[in-house]
Amino acid sequence: MRHWAGNEPGRIRIGSDAHKRLFCRMILDTHNPYKPAVIEWPALDADTLHRITSLPIWDIAVQTEGKAKLRVATYTNTIVDPLLREALTMDGDEEARHKVVLSKMVEAYGIALAPEPEYEVPKDPEWGWLVTGYSECIDSFFAFGLFESAKRTGYFPAELVETFEPVMQEEARHILFFANWVAWHRKQLPWWRRPAFELKVLRVWLFLIWERIGIAKGLDNNGEMQDANFTITGHQQIGLDLKIGELLELCLAQDSFRMGGYDERLLRPTFVPRMARLARRFMR
Repeated sequence: MRHWAGNEPGRIRIGSDAHKRLFCRMILDTHNPYKPAVIEWPALDADTLHRITSLPIWDIAVQTEGKAKLRVATYTNTIVDPLLREALTMDGDEEARHKVVLSKMVEAYGIALAPEPEYEVPKDPEWGWLVTGYSECIDSFFAFGLFESAKRTGYFPAELVETFEPVMQEEARHILFFANWVAWHRKQLPWWRRPAFELKVLRVWLFLIWERIGIAKGLDNNGEMQDANFTITGHQQIGLDLKIGELLELCLAQDSFRMGGYDERLLRPTFVPRMARLARRFMR
């Protein structure tokens, strides 16, 4: 899953048919056909089980994947191009599988979840796809670092790390696919439609920033707050002794590691890593 080179010859022009074939074949060719139903969840000792089950992320994680699979599927239904539709279908199916993995883990370890809300079909399919894609760009960047830190410290036992590794790498593939789709899609739009698209992208970013700084927090069905900040504050919540600058260094290193094995002609997500490097300059 982590190493792939496309068959397209020579240099690739961003926005071309060759570019589309490259990023679509990447997600299709690197699919890992693991089945959540046959995952053997490792037995955990009492202390480890308490650490895992007490993390305040499982409601959010399950609901996030539930929203993602619906948003991707809704956008996929608007696509006519056969190859792009196939790739988006794969992306959506993997999002759905992530939800199943989390649900199976929750069941295996007896984690109590709040009732899931009714997931609403986006009125604007493209908006929903953009929210999912850019949200994953933010969340996955920090999740890569947190996952590696928890692995190194033993906060997550090795058996559980191995179980979740395919999910983490799938997220890397998803944001790689999304970053290239955005670049390709921009080039496909006539010049007079590009300003509206860029405005929509800006609105998506403002929405996600608003959500993640905690100004907008939704109430779940139990009346409890759903915190959208775990990807940023998670190192504190799981008790990892990392300064924010050290966390950013680890996230940057893991982001490069997880993206490094794919065809170098594919664009990499840049905005969140660039902001992390900028923030790191002001930290000791």
